[in-house]
Amino acid sequence: MPIINRVADFHEEMTSWRRALHAHPELGYEEHWTSDFIAEKLEGFGIEVTRGLGGTGVVGRLQGRQNSSGKKIGLRADMDALPMPELNEFDHKSGEDGKMHACGHDGHMTMLLGAARYLAETRQFDGEVFFIFQPAEEGGAGGKAMIDDGLFELCDASSVWGMHNWPGLAAGEFAISEGPCMASADHFTITLEGRGSHAAMPHQASDPVLASCQLVQALQMIVSRRSNPVDPAVVSVTMINGGSAFNVIPDSVSLSGTARAMNSASRQQIHDEIETITNNTASAHGCHAKIELFAGYPPTVNHKQEANRASAIAADIVGAGKVHMNLPPSMAAEDFAYMLEARPGAYIWLGAGEAQPGKMLHNSHYDFNDEILPVGTSYWVKLVESEMQL
Repeated sequence: MPIINRVADFHEEMTSWRRALHAHPELGYEEHWTSDFIAEKLEGFGIEVTRGLGGTGVVGRLQGRQNSSGKKIGLRADMDALPMPELNEFDHKSGEDGKMHACGHDGHMTMLLGAARYLAETRQFDGEVFFIFQPAEEGGAGGKAMIDDGLFELCDASSVWGMHNWPGLAAGEFAISEGPCMASADHFTITLEGRGSHAAMPHQASDPVLASCQLVQALQMIVSRRSNPVDPAVVSVTMINGGSAFNVIPDSVSLSGTARAMNSASRQQIHDEIETITNNTASAHGCHAKIELFAGYPPTVNHKQEANRASAIAADIVGAGKVHMNLPPSMAAEDFAYMLEARPGAYIWLGAGEAQPGKMLHNSHYDFNDEILPVGTSYWVKLVESEMQL
């Protein structure tokens, strides 16, 4: 079926919510104005609200017209903005210097609020739905923080569901994968400790600069020569720091970067390869290596049955020809992964329109496409009504 008429009726109001949220960006674990805004809306719809999970998280709880099925599902939206300047000049641009909703979390919150409003009015489902507004997705592991604070004790959901806008996919279309859809995201810092000397006398040094040059090449060959070519992975060295003068070989050089994979086995293999290659390269140059590996988000892996159900629901709204199955996974990361590790569920992409240069996600000229608000809201509504039919 198409967009829900009642949802279309309050499209303009949802647009005003979205733009208010865009104008008030807050970073991870600082979403105080945002969580106040969300809680006020949910309470105004007659929804029970719990606050404080993961610091600034908000959870709304709504019971259907019946609650005989015992089914409970969780719908999740992220709340935080990014630490970057906004270069747009429209009326709803960021009012906070150096902070911007450049990933569409303002739209994600709005679509979930729209669904909460509609479902509170109709309650055409049998069970309970939990509206999960999560802090600190952008690197702060807010999803894990909410789980650690008792999210799934509060809402013992049988399934969890996420959605993200996607520039580059036609507006109002959907895409979803069975299995991995986003990568793990770990990072590393390596310090190569050698022996410095005058640059004119390199034979007196154990040169960490030369060792770092060899190490960068060796690390970035993990993917091309050590991992399975049909198993996506990334190792990127993104920072090198060392030296203080043109005529001094320094005592140490540090390197940092990211390592990403689509499954836990590949992730561990990359970690092991980084340690082995680093220690061997350092030793070959007379240096000592200090390796720090920081585990970030795990891979985001959809559950097959839930992915297929999400696809069918999206097709009911926009037509089967506008739902793309098994879109190639992204090597970006998403901390909804923690929720999918804890419960079955699926994460779906909602097309935001043409990929315009300079206006993609995490860009200072990005803005969420308000025209897709009723599409995403209708998806949430139909998901609840389908999963918990009266």
